[in-house]
Amino acid sequence: MLLLLCAGMATAQTPSQAKPQRIVSTSPSITETLFALGVGNRVVGVSQFCNYPPEVQKLPRVGGYVHPNLEAIARLAPDLVVLERSSNELTGRLDTLHIASLVVPHDTLEDIYTETSLIGKAVGAPDRAAGLIAQMKGQLGAIQSKAKATPSPRVLVIVDRQQGTLNNIIAVGPNNYVNQILEIAGGANVLAQAGTPQYPRISLETVLRENPDVIIDLSGTQQTEEARRTSRLATLALWNQNRNLKAVQSGHVYAGTTDSLVVPGPRTPLAAQRLFDFVHGIGGSD
Repeated sequence: MLLLLCAGMATAQTPSQAKPQRIVSTSPSITETLFALGVGNRVVGVSQFCNYPPEVQKLPRVGGYVHPNLEAIARLAPDLVVLERSSNELTGRLDTLHIASLVVPHDTLEDIYTETSLIGKAVGAPDRAAGLIAQMKGQLGAIQSKAKATPSPRVLVIVDRQQGTLNNIIAVGPNNYVNQILEIAGGANVLAQAGTPQYPRISLETVLRENPDVIIDLSGTQQTEEARRTSRLATLALWNQNRNLKAVQSGHVYAGTTDSLVVPGPRTPLAAQRLFDFVHGIGGSD
């Protein structure tokens, strides 16, 4: 879940080339945006965390988004590298190699729109970017309208924990992407309180004290359907040991097992719809 825990940068270096033909992406949200904009055929390298759409599985890897591998990037001879976070050292070294870079934000829903617009301009597809943004806003608006006509259950969303236990829980607090789409889906985040970190580390005792109506555990992201099914069963078994929780008693504990719920980007409306289903007891799985 590190994708959610690292802060993005809100500034960008405008690449000098209008339509780059060899693009390196350093994060899943960037990769998904590039493919959604119809320029996936120009992507020559991606981060080690990128796995969607399926076409990226065959592409070379350039390390993580916090510390991408500059040597691996250089070997791909890109004319644009898109970053979610950067440093003067990294952009300086890219400049030395005459490789243009673009740094995009990704922490909030508004950042997704900004990221999409910036990437669209950088790759010569501003109209596609504008259309994608409008489509996302329209779909999210429809989900929000549905949610406003229903009650707002108290929800706890977990993005990470010590696997196999309910220890070292990292949950969703205020002022971040997941909290925003949870609100759109009609959930009231029990940890969206003033002074709470964006992603607080909490104990099981805190969960018992807050006693949410719904628990959404997104800590078990897996790549295959078989692994996702196993992860879902294991997650539900863990929580079912705590019968005093309202969410357990009512059967409203849900396990999200794909990264569609934690990667800010074009699949945001899908994530919001899945959260809507979880929040309002429709159930299902992702």
